[in-house]
Amino acid sequence: MKAPILVLGAGGQLGKEWKFYFDKNDVEARYASSSDINITNFDETARAFEIVKPKYVINCAAYTKVDQAEDEPEKAMLVNADAVQNLARLCREYDATLVHYSTDYIFPGKIEDREKKPNGYDEEFPANPINVYGETKFKGEQLLKQETDNYLIIRVAWLCGRFGNNFVKTMLRLGRERDELSVVNDQFGAPSFAFNVVENTIALLRQQKTGTWHIASSGITNWYEFASLIFQEQNIDVRLKAVDSSGFPTKAKRPNYSKLSIKKLSELEDSSIIKWTDGLKQLLRQLR
Repeated sequence: MKAPILVLGAGGQLGKEWKFYFDKNDVEARYASSSDINITNFDETARAFEIVKPKYVINCAAYTKVDQAEDEPEKAMLVNADAVQNLARLCREYDATLVHYSTDYIFPGKIEDREKKPNGYDEEFPANPINVYGETKFKGEQLLKQETDNYLIIRVAWLCGRFGNNFVKTMLRLGRERDELSVVNDQFGAPSFAFNVVENTIALLRQQKTGTWHIASSGITNWYEFASLIFQEQNIDVRLKAVDSSGFPTKAKRPNYSKLSIKKLSELEDSSIIKWTDGLKQLLRQLR
């Protein structure tokens, strides 16, 4: 990846993970956060392309406020779909590869799917999102495909890493602040760890793969079990109570099952497949 690289959404946890990786490996790239480039503005984005003339565009930018999206569907659609179409058009013009990150939330998330798809939703499973956020992310995938064939759509789930805000860091903070915590135990999936997402994306790019891929850890867990292992590994003494999701009503519906199948990824040469328990332990070491 010696050609010009443009990383968008550089202020988020995945964008910062890319910068960490590139800096460590002496790879030059240009980074832009939402304050640097408004990707919903085509002309502004086009000017950035004219300056960088990228051959790889890594789009980590997204509207990710799941509950707020229910009240701001137009804003979510602008960032998660319309802006992605802008990027795809410009990538086609510059003959650049577009790496775009999507989400497990495009799937229906029915609990009965856990029996039908015990290894997770595969890349070809029909999308049927249950909230506005998921709808806008799926629309972004559709618009991207209409504009270019030179792309990687990479779906991740329960993303967590050393940068930004995520479930692991929230649990670490709350575990030290409180004596007791309630965590839901009826939502199942497998986390995507930011360092592993970058490693596997690099493997895909090196092998000049295109199309849609899932990057997540192996195994399956729920939020309660996930939190339990966090506290166990960090020797944090907190009483943890398992509750079902009805005890935590949210404006946007959450999927009860959103595990992503990584069978396709596991068949890729040089892919890095990690168990969710091992991924968590590695992340906790990074955070120390």
